[in-house]
Amino acid sequence: MSSTWSHGEATTLGGSQEFDDAEKGLYENMQRLPILPPSAHVEEKRSIPLQTLLSPTSPVHEGITPTSGLPVLSIPRPAPSPPANGAVPDPAAKKPVPPKRKPSRWILFQLWFNTYRKFFTFVTLFNLAGIIMAALGRFPYAENHLGALVLGNLLCAILMRNELFLRFLYLVAIYGLRSWAPISIKLGVTSILQHIGGIHSGCALSGAGWLVYKIVDIVRHHAVQHDAVIVTGIITNILVIISILSAFPWVRNTHHNVFERHHRFIGWLGLAVSMPRYDYNPATWIFVILGNTYDIKAGQWRADGNALISAQEFWFALGMTVFVLIPWFTVREVPVDVEIPSPKVAVLRFHRGMQQGLLGRISRSSIMEYHAFGIISEGRQSRYHYMICGVQGDFTKGLVADPPKTVWTRELKFAGVGHASAMFKRGIRICTGTGIGAALSTCIQSPNWFLIWIGSDQEKTFGPTINGLIRKHIEPERMILWDSKKRGGRPDTMQLLKDTWKSFGAEVIFITSNMQGNDEMMQGCRAAGLHAFGTLWDF
Repeated sequence: MSSTWSHGEATTLGGSQEFDDAEKGLYENMQRLPILPPSAHVEEKRSIPLQTLLSPTSPVHEGITPTSGLPVLSIPRPAPSPPANGAVPDPAAKKPVPPKRKPSRWILFQLWFNTYRKFFTFVTLFNLAGIIMAALGRFPYAENHLGALVLGNLLCAILMRNELFLRFLYLVAIYGLRSWAPISIKLGVTSILQHIGGIHSGCALSGAGWLVYKIVDIVRHHAVQHDAVIVTGIITNILVIISILSAFPWVRNTHHNVFERHHRFIGWLGLAVSMPRYDYNPATWIFVILGNTYDIKAGQWRADGNALISAQEFWFALGMTVFVLIPWFTVREVPVDVEIPSPKVAVLRFHRGMQQGLLGRISRSSIMEYHAFGIISEGRQSRYHYMICGVQGDFTKGLVADPPKTVWTRELKFAGVGHASAMFKRGIRICTGTGIGAALSTCIQSPNWFLIWIGSDQEKTFGPTINGLIRKHIEPERMILWDSKKRGGRPDTMQLLKDTWKSFGAEVIFITSNMQGNDEMMQGCRAAGLHAFGTLWDF
């Protein structure tokens, strides 16, 4: 049976009311209404009736919903003047929807060749140049320290996915820039933090490239190599290839368990590359150390411990081990309360408060099948934090069908790009469906962020806890909730964003949506000159 709780701070929403004709026409007439200055949202708090609306879910891990819904406009606006002839227009009459303009090829290219792909391209080409120079005999360092090039790349790849290291980078960026840096620098740093996975995948793939080059070089000189070095090298490369194949986006997105089992565990044995979360491998460790402790010229093992400790390869390998193990030292089995407001969603409640913009990984076992979700919290000092898990795969279906009493989680949470919102003075957080799980904390904890939530039947789908948090902490003039089921369709999201951008005085927009919605909004924002960061699917 599912366990539910009575949220002490969250008030249960009242019953839904029918929309009258004037209310139905509110958004349709929005473009003709004057825009309020930004101060209207900050200095004046008006008591405005709010109809809270919620969305259906077709969730993806990390709090993203494939289907989206729509919000109720809560920015107070003056009524339009009646026509001169005294006739009152029918506000419910819908204007014809203008055909969508296709984005230019330049905008599509800019969005495709983003910072992630720039990092990946630079790192891989840089290492490829090194491999070519080494093959031509023009890179003496590679001849003597092939193992260092393998492990150095892997260590960098691990750091780019390590929770502790990323939290450190966000800490430096937020507290080092938010008080003085111009918006251009903040946007550039945020883009780097969001797309740092390009360095991760580029270094992991490059490390694999150097590993293949190393075994080819060893096999070429097999007559003077020890059999143990050759065998461990061949085994490592086979494991690397399997790990690469398991990390392909199609496998990762459609067969998540296959990805985890082969990519993580074989990656621990061999060499995890492409898009892993952890890239440690004892086989590479052993292979590189063996390769560097066997003296080819003397035809014997070097048993000198000082020589081993002074080698770069040893310290790179040690660093890999430390950074891989740190997150696993924080794994704990913790109690959880599960609220199931609808068959589409499970809301998990955990003890202790959190900063905004963090994500957590949970699992029913200590090692297997970890899934990431956005964290909702009222602040560090609050009693609880929450995760919204939309039903999509076997794991999330199990949360609804068989709610757990405890789950395994890593106490060390990782930062999503939303964590960088603390760097900006004012911004807009727009999300669809279960994307509210990744977006809500920012708007709850900061009065300088505007929430736009697009969904279907939100109140019924997400329940009193989530709706209570919204009503308690976000003023009506600082949010737009749109229920696509009650409002009869989706809003013009780009017009919504443009109007809110001007009236609220926003500097940046953070988007959490499904792939289609994310692409449409990112393309529209780029064309309109609005600074936006969308959901990132690692490539």
